[in-house]
Amino acid sequence: MLTKKSKAVLIAPLLFTIFTSILYCQEKSNEEVKDSIKLKVRPFPNERVGVNVISQLQLTLEDAIKMALQNNNSIDSSKINVRIAELNLQLARSAYVPKILAENYFESRTVPSASAIGGAGASGKFRQSDLNASMVIDGFSPFAGGSYQLNFSTARTTTTNQNALLNPQFPSSLSFTYNQPLLNGLRFDSKRRNIEIAKKNLSLTDTQFRQTVIDIISQVEQSYWELAFALKNLQTQIEAVKQAQTQLESNERLVAKGILAPIQLVETRNQLTTIEQNVYLAQESVTRAENNLKTLILKDRKSDIWFYSLIPISPIEVNLPQVSLEEAINLALKNRPELQQIQIDKEIREIDERFYKEQMKPQVDLVTSYAANGIAGTAREIVRTTGTINPELLNRVNQLSALQNLPPLNIPPTTTSILRPPDVLAGNYPSSLTDLFTSRYPTYRIGLRLSIPFTNSAAAAELGRTLAEKQKLENQKLQTEQIIESEVRNAFQALRSAEARLKAATSSRLTAEGLYESEKRQFNAGLTTLYMLLQRQNDLLQAKNRELQAQTDLSKAIANFYRTIGTTLEQRGVTISSSSNSK
Repeated sequence: MLTKKSKAVLIAPLLFTIFTSILYCQEKSNEEVKDSIKLKVRPFPNERVGVNVISQLQLTLEDAIKMALQNNNSIDSSKINVRIAELNLQLARSAYVPKILAENYFESRTVPSASAIGGAGASGKFRQSDLNASMVIDGFSPFAGGSYQLNFSTARTTTTNQNALLNPQFPSSLSFTYNQPLLNGLRFDSKRRNIEIAKKNLSLTDTQFRQTVIDIISQVEQSYWELAFALKNLQTQIEAVKQAQTQLESNERLVAKGILAPIQLVETRNQLTTIEQNVYLAQESVTRAENNLKTLILKDRKSDIWFYSLIPISPIEVNLPQVSLEEAINLALKNRPELQQIQIDKEIREIDERFYKEQMKPQVDLVTSYAANGIAGTAREIVRTTGTINPELLNRVNQLSALQNLPPLNIPPTTTSILRPPDVLAGNYPSSLTDLFTSRYPTYRIGLRLSIPFTNSAAAAELGRTLAEKQKLENQKLQTEQIIESEVRNAFQALRSAEARLKAATSSRLTAEGLYESEKRQFNAGLTTLYMLLQRQNDLLQAKNRELQAQTDLSKAIANFYRTIGTTLEQRGVTISSSSNSK
């Protein structure tokens, strides 16, 4: 039977063997853990797609807005729309530009004649040559809806007609006709309507251009601050990676000294890889934000700035607008282009209403005309010989007269007559014009022309539709005012909330920095765990991101607030001149 001493001698070697085996296994496990978590250094990708990060362009917010005003295609399109509206107004006004029609031609005619007095002679025909000139001026009066026409014609005529007393002759005529509406078209007509609508459309395009500029400036501001946030967020994430790498290296030294277990490096490494993923996401956000801003401020895809890295350098907006909610709503209702556009549309419907009410009246026109004629030419004498009595009959009469002791009749068998024009017609071309302009041969006419349709359903339907559209615009105005007030209220609240969030985020970031530094000191002193240190590190990173986001949101909220009250242009010093042709 073994004694206690003998048992102790036998158990001691067994315990030593078990202890050494455990130490060996633990050492081997530690080595495997170290091998499995050995840091593989991966450099961050400095390049971004299509951008040379070395070529940087520092950009202030004012520079970005100026570039957008010069290059943005939406603004250019709005400028073109304004120019088109100006040309449409010019086209409408051209309805009152007089039209001139001038015609000159030479004509030669050979005319057959079967009449004894046709002047054709034995040939049975005569030839006539005309050199004609005429001019017609017609147009519309811009004052009372009248129309006019001035017609002048003149000619030089030569002929072989034997009966022509003037050859060559110079006929001329001048006439003036004026038609004046007395009811329908007196106060308003289609041409004046087109001009008034064109003016309103020009004002409308001016307002639309103003709205486009406001929208683009607001988008530039939003994109600018998004890019500023994305770059700062990227820098924060990179600094967090560097901090995590430093912590990992510190933990490796502690493991080497046996203070930390090697398994705790896995937690540190996991923290590092998580933050690395955030870096790549932040880098993608920078690219997206930068491309959005470039799209707004560059002319086209061929610009060299596409290859530059944009660096926003304007400080964060922190100066809040000092206006009350009521003042902000009043400013919005006064300045918002949407309401101005609805008002202009309503004024266009009022123009249509006025026109169609005019069309409901009967058409009664005063028709007047005056004409003057002139003629002159080289006078010709026409000698005509005609038989007066039959000679045999004359002899018989004389014989009978002799039987009655009466004297014989002395009647020549033929007579000769000479035809010549009046002296007043003899002359040259200036003589014809003298007759014309002295109104020697005037013609006057004055009368009324009446046109009354059996029914005027077309004008009545157009008037009814115009009144309905006018009421629809009134409802649209009320709805838009409601939407604008809602937007102002939301923007006002967003402004106040963003300000409070920034203050809270700044305080949170300062607190997180203090907690992290305290936790790091405690960890180095062995008074806390690695888990708590990593948690404080995550809290600090999130606090910094929240502060950056709050700063960006405040700047964006200020820009959006100015947009909602319609004072973006004034705040940015942008002046838009109205089109002079709209008057």
